[in-house]
Amino acid sequence: MIVTTTPTIEGKTITAYKGIAVGEAILGANVFRDIFAGITDIIGGRSGAYEASLQEARDTALHELEQRAAAMGGNAVVGVDLDYEVINNMLMVSASGTAVVVS
Repeated sequence: MIVTTTPTIEGKTITAYKGIAVGEAILGANVFRDIFAGITDIIGGRSGAYEASLQEARDTALHELEQRAAAMGGNAVVGVDLDYEVINNMLMVSASGTAVVVS
């Protein structure tokens, strides 16, 4: 399945619009990861634990988006937008776009 942030897919023709598809992932924060991230912030550098969590959440949200688009009859998703929020020490990643049929 083609998933893109652009409104069109070069070399492909959108033949049908199936509607808005959304995928979400909510991950709880880990206390030990928070402590490690705090130490990393104090001494400088990147927090590998948080980067891994962001990657996992993003991958999960995009995978769910693809599944929902396919269930709607789409074979691609255009106009994808990724949103990140922290709610009560939980990381939420939402991926949304328009499920379409391309040929």
